Amino acid sequence: MQLPVPQLLEQLARLDQRYAELERQIAEQAGRQPDPQAYQQLSKELSDLREVVTAYRTYQRIEREAREAEAMWHAQGDLDVRELAKEEAVALRLQQTDLLADLERQWLERTQEPERPLIVEIRAGTGGQEASLFVADLYRMYSKYAAKCGLSVEPLQAQRTESGGLKEMSFAVKGAKAWPYFKHESGVHRVQRVPQTEAQGRIHTSTVTVAVLPEPEEVELSAIPAKELQIDVYRSSGPGGQSVNTTDSAVRIRHIPTGLVVTCQDERSQLRNKEKAMRVLRARLLDQFQHEQRQQIASDRRKQVGTGERSEKIRTYNFPDRRITDHRIGLTLHQLDLVMEGEMQPLVDALLAAERAKGLEAGS
Repeated sequence: MQLPVPQLLEQLARLDQRYAELERQIAEQAGRQPDPQAYQQLSKELSDLREVVTAYRTYQRIEREAREAEAMWHAQGDLDVRELAKEEAVALRLQQTDLLADLERQWLERTQEPERPLIVEIRAGTGGQEASLFVADLYRMYSKYAAKCGLSVEPLQAQRTESGGLKEMSFAVKGAKAWPYFKHESGVHRVQRVPQTEAQGRIHTSTVTVAVLPEPEEVELSAIPAKELQIDVYRSSGPGGQSVNTTDSAVRIRHIPTGLVVTCQDERSQLRNKEKAMRVLRARLLDQFQHEQRQQIASDRRKQVGTGERSEKIRTYNFPDRRITDHRIGLTLHQLDLVMEGEMQPLVDALLAAERAKGLEAGS
């Protein structure tokens, strides 16, 4: 959503007023026996607003200084003084333009990015064993990146293979800005490398699909009626079918109206497995319900990540050349080893910058 400058400044002024009100309330709390929970909530909101309000107040100060310089420029008087005032006014207006772009970015992030947990699903596409190994590699990469960003990762669902890979992996990411940091990962990821089992050194190409789904809040997705759920419990098994548990702790939940099936067996507790499976189910259902045609979840997911064919790639990881290329923005980085260790920020920043530029172009 783009706002004309007057409306943007009006919204920012309201945030400024709220910030001042929070400062007043926190000062009052400090003057008496504070309510720890209320004080924590006020402090968190104040901290969340600090960056944008500081930038807005700087913008307002530059606006005042620029007007004063422009008044001196256009006033009668010494020519040298007027020339200096003109240079100062031009410089201040340039600063103001840059600051306004930053304020617009912050306002867009506040209004468009949900500050709530999200669920990431990684699935092996074409490529057999190599694809499942790369699912495990991507999960490791995302976990390391999340840790660097101060985010937490909670494994939800995993289907392991005998080779040590993962046919499928679902996990939750929690923390501030989790959504903007991860939202551009949805799509087909292509990997090109020489498998360890390849005796002749030939490069193999495999694909993995990634879906990023915000966890629904209660107001967004009502409770699922029990009659719409088929819940089965069974004994957990590892790669190759061997039993890894002696109790029926694994859970399989089928949503009857859509046919969507979610399984979870990672926890020893049947209750915990059911809880995790329901979280994945609700996230997938919200993703489905938000599409206009309310298609089956398989079709819904294909619209986000495609079929997993190599031609639908959004990003390529070329290990022999240490090259990673994001095809959506035409960016190539020759630091694949660093990215796989969680150093994803240059890539994420470039994607966010391209998104902002596209939004500004559309708004203009």
